[in-house]
Amino acid sequence: MPRVLVVEDDPHLVRALRINLEARAYTVEEATDGLTALRLLADRRPDVVLLDLGLPDMDGVDLVTAIRRGGRTPVIVLSARHMSEDKVRALDAGADDYVTKPFSMNELLARLRAATRRRQSTAEAETPTVVTTETFTVDLVAKKVLRDGAAVRLTPTEWHLLEILVAHPGRLVSQRALLREVWGPTYQENTNYLRVYMAQLRRKLEADPAHPRYLITEAGMGYRFEP
Repeated sequence: MPRVLVVEDDPHLVRALRINLEARAYTVEEATDGLTALRLLADRRPDVVLLDLGLPDMDGVDLVTAIRRGGRTPVIVLSARHMSEDKVRALDAGADDYVTKPFSMNELLARLRAATRRRQSTAEAETPTVVTTETFTVDLVAKKVLRDGAAVRLTPTEWHLLEILVAHPGRLVSQRALLREVWGPTYQENTNYLRVYMAQLRRKLEADPAHPRYLITEAGMGYRFEP
């Protein structure tokens, strides 16, 4: 059974999460502060961490950093902080997803299932060299893209952007991280660059660019590749 570490100091929310998760065959561990979470992370090795940013002993973003420094356990942030700056900080620190309170339990469970699947896929193959969808195939070693068996011509910038997203399947990559990696640190606020190049990639790869299936926008936060 997948093991979930819930890091949250609201007992009512913890109880609701435990009831819903255990009803779906998850094993639940609980921590009300960062130090306890780090201890349980080492002792119990959870498959996914659900993390509130407002912890009594440390900032949740610092805990995300510590978790990511110690391994690749998926982290889904649960937070009442609605400011985009908070979301960007958490994602840049290494969080895989960000869910704003109050949230739908069904949405959270869907994101948790996706994180669990990614965890299992990562265990089976750390870094796939060829990623295949129903519409296109990306060869990360040969740096080639095929659509319906025909080569797709990408610019170097389009390729670099696609390469980053495909190498982190299902993970939300922040706008700032993409801008920093593709264009450099002085371009971290030029989000219009991303909109232009993502639109170009969708026209070349998506069956319906106006309603993308694989190259997904998370408004105000970043982009993800959904395999």
